[in-house]
Amino acid sequence: MALHFGIDILLQQDPIWKKNRIAMLTNDAARTTNGIISRLALKNAGFNLTTIFSPEHGIQTIGEDGALIKDGLDDVTGLPIISLYGEKYMPSADDLKNIDILLFDVPDAGTRFYTYLWSMTYWIEAAAKYNKQVIILDRPNPLGGNLALCEGPMLDESITSFIGRFNIPVKHQCTLGELAIYFNTVQHWNANLKVIQCEGWERAELFFDWNQKWVNPSPALQNIEATILYPGLCFFEATNLSVGRGTPYSFEWIGAPWLNQKEIMMLAHTMLGEDYKLEPINLPIQVGNETSIFTGIRMKVKDPYHYPAVMNGLVLLKLIKDLHPNDFKWMPYPTNANPSGENHLSLLLGIQDAEELFELPLKEWLQNCIKIIKVRNWTTTIKPFLLYE
Repeated sequence: MALHFGIDILLQQDPIWKKNRIAMLTNDAARTTNGIISRLALKNAGFNLTTIFSPEHGIQTIGEDGALIKDGLDDVTGLPIISLYGEKYMPSADDLKNIDILLFDVPDAGTRFYTYLWSMTYWIEAAAKYNKQVIILDRPNPLGGNLALCEGPMLDESITSFIGRFNIPVKHQCTLGELAIYFNTVQHWNANLKVIQCEGWERAELFFDWNQKWVNPSPALQNIEATILYPGLCFFEATNLSVGRGTPYSFEWIGAPWLNQKEIMMLAHTMLGEDYKLEPINLPIQVGNETSIFTGIRMKVKDPYHYPAVMNGLVLLKLIKDLHPNDFKWMPYPTNANPSGENHLSLLLGIQDAEELFELPLKEWLQNCIKIIKVRNWTTTIKPFLLYE
């Protein structure tokens, strides 16, 4: 069966709410399987869209990571855009006073700290709070739905943030539709929620199997290869290494002016076996007002269908830290959601005092990491909410 996203299924229907006043949380990455921007396809089909809401990175998905997004006007539909990554994350009563339906269509990257998931949870919570119906147009997870590939840590809810609002694994292997039902239930919002499922997708399939052209969900995820590496390489945001933002290799490459390429490649091969093909590549990286040459390595995953992204990223981080004790530093990562940028590694990993974990000797560190990465309970917890085989 050919793949159809939730938006495609909706366009085949003629729902009774079609002429109701509809607000849509979306962006330009949300498209039909024919490549038409979702909100334009709905408008052309006669759906009564009245207001557009946008998540992080804005409606055009080009805003810098963590940058405040302002309200605006949508070039595609001519409708006003209200930002949910500016002064607020949840629409207000005033925003929704003339709205009947809250529609959601935003592609995901399959990782807990990718913020579109959390924008969806605020969207559902607002629907419950203001007594609106909320409809999620579902899409497959680009990292697949094989629950055997889930990786923790689970989230310590004493350190919740906009990159980890509730307790799920770093790599959850679910669709946003499944997580919508899960959170609506376990958070006791009990919103009037409907998920329009996609068709023609099986959990074992990754983006490679969709027969679709890649559309960047955000500036730094420029292809599926970067998205596969992202759950492990994002931890480098909390360091003084670069992940290649602003280059063609963002989240496929890591580097620093002081990085010992040869030694790291040898150690990574020893520790990680054949998971990666590693290539030495030096890149010009903008740091403040200056451009410096960063020595780095590009990673290519050999078997994306069985790749332990989180564990491999953490191992690589530990090896680089230990090999460069005088040069490696933990760094703040300021964003609109966390202006100070402090505690970024803990917020990403979802555990308290994450930096202290990396002070352990390698063998003890590895034992601890293996323990916290395993999330067998997640499979049992999420099973009643799964929509696909």
